[in-house]
Amino acid sequence: MSLRILTLLLVLLCPMPVRAAEPPARNFTVEEVMVPMRDGTRLYTLIVVPNAAKNAPILLTRTPFFAEARKVKPDAIHVGDFLPSPDRPFVEDGYIRVYQDVRGRARSEGDYWVTRPPRGPINRTGVDHATDAADTIDWLLKHLPQTNGRVGMIGSSYEGLTVVMALLDPHPALKAAAPLNPMIDGWMGDDWFHHGAFRLSTLDFIAFAQGSETADAVLHPDPGDDYETFLKAGSASGMAASAGLDRHAFWRAVSDHPAYDAGWRGQALDRLLAAHPPSVPTIWAGALWDQEDAYGAVHGYQAMEAADRANNRNFLVLGPWRHGGMLGDGSRLGLLEFGEDTAAYFRNRVLKPFLDARLKTGAAPADIPPVLAFQTGANRWVAADRWPAKGVQRRYYLGAAGSLRDHAPTAPGADRYLSDPASPVPYAPRPIHGNDPDAWRTWLVVDQRFTDGRPDQLGYLGAPVTAPLVLAGLPSVDLYAATTGTDADWVVKLIDVYPDTPDTPPALRGHHLILSADIFRGRYAKGFDKARPLPAGKTVHYAFTLPAVNHVLQPGHRLMVQIQSSWFPLFDRNPQTFVPNIFFAKPEDYRAATQTIVRSPSQPTSITLTTAE
Repeated sequence: MSLRILTLLLVLLCPMPVRAAEPPARNFTVEEVMVPMRDGTRLYTLIVVPNAAKNAPILLTRTPFFAEARKVKPDAIHVGDFLPSPDRPFVEDGYIRVYQDVRGRARSEGDYWVTRPPRGPINRTGVDHATDAADTIDWLLKHLPQTNGRVGMIGSSYEGLTVVMALLDPHPALKAAAPLNPMIDGWMGDDWFHHGAFRLSTLDFIAFAQGSETADAVLHPDPGDDYETFLKAGSASGMAASAGLDRHAFWRAVSDHPAYDAGWRGQALDRLLAAHPPSVPTIWAGALWDQEDAYGAVHGYQAMEAADRANNRNFLVLGPWRHGGMLGDGSRLGLLEFGEDTAAYFRNRVLKPFLDARLKTGAAPADIPPVLAFQTGANRWVAADRWPAKGVQRRYYLGAAGSLRDHAPTAPGADRYLSDPASPVPYAPRPIHGNDPDAWRTWLVVDQRFTDGRPDQLGYLGAPVTAPLVLAGLPSVDLYAATTGTDADWVVKLIDVYPDTPDTPPALRGHHLILSADIFRGRYAKGFDKARPLPAGKTVHYAFTLPAVNHVLQPGHRLMVQIQSSWFPLFDRNPQTFVPNIFFAKPEDYRAATQTIVRSPSQPTSITLTTAE
């Protein structure tokens, strides 16, 4: 056999080893750096830069919710898969995406304050979220050669608060802001209180701040019923102590300041924005069924609107979402279906064009109206020049025999119920478990008939409407009420009662849908700055607003107003006898009281709504 043939056989029988294929290269780079602040504290910062980024804008989020967790697929080779899905349109379009842990959280250095106040009388450290944002932006501009020098900030909930804080003293390179469901005023209507009533879910946030799984198990035993758990604990301080949260600095700050004092007012970002309106174009996004921060977006928008005479820097979007729902699937909420993915529409057709126009080099102007609100009940987007849009102010009065009328009473009348703190009205069907994310996200759209038959609430029902009735704006409550106690809470719900007819979707027949609802702590009737006992047996006027509504009551539907004196365990119980600080009420302070709702010509309990012209 010739040498040539032998060599050929060896090649055929013993093929050369094949080199392993090189893994595909990433189309982005990741940097994890500790960015120094002006006081020397270093903050963990996750920077994702697409390989194609050039002359690129920066989109920044500052968070207490673990920046490192945004690496949802750490082994991804495509930048759109590496980060949360709402980031995909931005990074695939060349944006540099940055997440940062706020000081004292996760991998950042420093001390953590729950909702760190702005620099001033409450915070004398010389640093706050505004300075940290500015220092971060300054560092990014110096260390990222791919950037065009324009920065936008975006965030939901607490992350929205950090966006708004940055607006109080904005870095010159901050060219756009998008606070989504931001926390604006923790006492007046966001996370911690509503009109003075304490939200017991605050304890969950304190447990989160402590990183305490033990506290979480005490607050929400599994299996268990939060209603029973919190009722057995007594006051909010009893629950805090049982979970080991009473030593936390934020709990002490909250429980020592139950009234709307200078400390709370000094942190109210809508007040601060109104006093020093920024020039940064801002798009506020709020949710019509926000179970956590229904106050922030609308009131932040209103605070800046007075200074936005050119009408080109301040924008508002309201969608049919839960808290943070604009970042998920917006096609439905509970049993409600909206005919489209409203959240995707907002992100792709509104939010990104808004940011592109202000951050991308050479981008076209965005054709976005000053206000865009989804009209529930009709399932359509409606544009307007302002919020609320022009309309007719229509008052609905409580009438005799549980009626709701469009004319004032002509004769004196009143209705009564017994409110017993030992058996408060639940806010959701029992058993209640605050750790169930699905139940927590959708309780505001749950059929309210689960409380039917309780003697401690009143309902006033209007006649079926004969033509579509558009309701928009912030419903205004004028409540005239008396109590045999010396303190009381008042919960007012505005409800769409669906007809039980064949043309109504089967799951919604007879459904009682909350359109807006809130609570008012009676001791603040004469001013939020100081608690005052109520005069037993005397009628008192309570005036307050409910969260935003943008809804069409369709023919055959009926409007209902429901009134009760507890909403548990969403809010702590009012003992109904005046004590200096409800946080530390004793068991003997909790007493039943008879509540009287007055409906007379001189004291007409009513709710005022804006209807279409």
